[in-house]
Amino acid sequence: MYTFIELHKISFAIINSNKFFTFEKFFSMDNRVQSVKQNLGIIGNSPRLNNAVEIALQIAPTNLSVLIFGESGVGKEAFSQIIHKNSLRKDKPYIAINCGAIPEGTIDSELFGHVKGSFTGAVGDRKGYFETVNGGTIFLDEVGELPKSTQSRLLRVLESGEYIPVGASKVQKTDVRIVAATNVNLQKAIEHGKFREDLYYRLNTVPITIPPLRERQDDIYVLFRKFANETAEQYRRPRIDLDESAKNILITYRWPGNIRQLKNVSEQIAMLEDGPVVSVEDMKKYLPDYGKSHLPAINPSAAESTYASEREILFKLMFDMKKDMDDLKKLVNGVIQNGAQYSSTTVINDVQQPSEDKYFGEETVNVSEDSAPINIVTPTVQPPHLVKQRNESHIIDTQEIKEESLSLTNNEMAFIKKALQKWNGKRKLAAKELGISERTLYRKIKEYEL
Repeated sequence: MYTFIELHKISFAIINSNKFFTFEKFFSMDNRVQSVKQNLGIIGNSPRLNNAVEIALQIAPTNLSVLIFGESGVGKEAFSQIIHKNSLRKDKPYIAINCGAIPEGTIDSELFGHVKGSFTGAVGDRKGYFETVNGGTIFLDEVGELPKSTQSRLLRVLESGEYIPVGASKVQKTDVRIVAATNVNLQKAIEHGKFREDLYYRLNTVPITIPPLRERQDDIYVLFRKFANETAEQYRRPRIDLDESAKNILITYRWPGNIRQLKNVSEQIAMLEDGPVVSVEDMKKYLPDYGKSHLPAINPSAAESTYASEREILFKLMFDMKKDMDDLKKLVNGVIQNGAQYSSTTVINDVQQPSEDKYFGEETVNVSEDSAPINIVTPTVQPPHLVKQRNESHIIDTQEIKEESLSLTNNEMAFIKKALQKWNGKRKLAAKELGISERTLYRKIKEYEL
């Protein structure tokens, strides 16, 4: 066993023999993580949170691109600052850009600059962020909102460090480290053609995932106390606390807005509540959607859908219904021509029924024997000459169903007759109704011998 003095000598020998040795190496990664969180005001001791901070510290000294994943309000910008402040570029400029807040028409100019006269309003040359932050770090928040044209320019910068300002012809160089963040699923955006796949893989060299607040339940109450006490101290309000029931609601709530929403609620409670202890009833006032179901809805994928769109479904239904109606017309017309009497059962069996499973799946409805009998009253179809032989007191109004005529001559003759009947034989008004001249109408009347 070595004595304390011997260990002391060995440690100094190691330090003197290694020129890259720093006293920082004496500290464990856990101590570094806690120190960084304290400096940036990151509160919480969740294992997933600590792991994300550890990855950020490990990747900070490199020049690799980083893509931060996380829901809105989880603190993605804080992690970009961790990377920048612990990198070799910490003395260089740092800028955070919200890609979703810049209009599509001006984002290229904001990022890459422009020259005088390149577009309306360009009264002079302007430097872009990639030029002004040269040597530093650019944080691109909501990178999934970038237009496709800007994505191509950004890919060029990542691959070669080259870009061309808007309206210019000269290529410029830049040395900028890009840290991007998103709260959307970029894989789905790629599938829908809204994000370039090559840019995704270029940005996603090192991914960092920040857990949402609902997965850090042990940290929720600690954050609440911090935000509430800071507000109370700032505005000279009495400090407040939560009873056990209110604390349980605070912890079990989903917090869709994450830390940003929790801070907002904490500040409201600190300003509006006078009592030293907030009850569960008071707590529910600030969480109106507490207790509502957040179960995911069933949304079948497009691959499982029978048709590509609702329009195709409607067209399919219309064509099927027309076919069924044509079959029914032919059947009834045959009954009338043959002079046979069909019962309700015969008609139902002979008609090719449009089955419900054609539109709603293969589901069928079975009527049990124990259910009450259903009487279906179907009028008997009879030929017109048999109906006429009945007593007038028992006349049944029937209409002979004929297959629709497609003859242009017959239809034209019928329209002329209807127009003349409508206007009591006044040819001038009938011609105006038909949209033809009186001369044409006279010729048609003579031709059809009307």
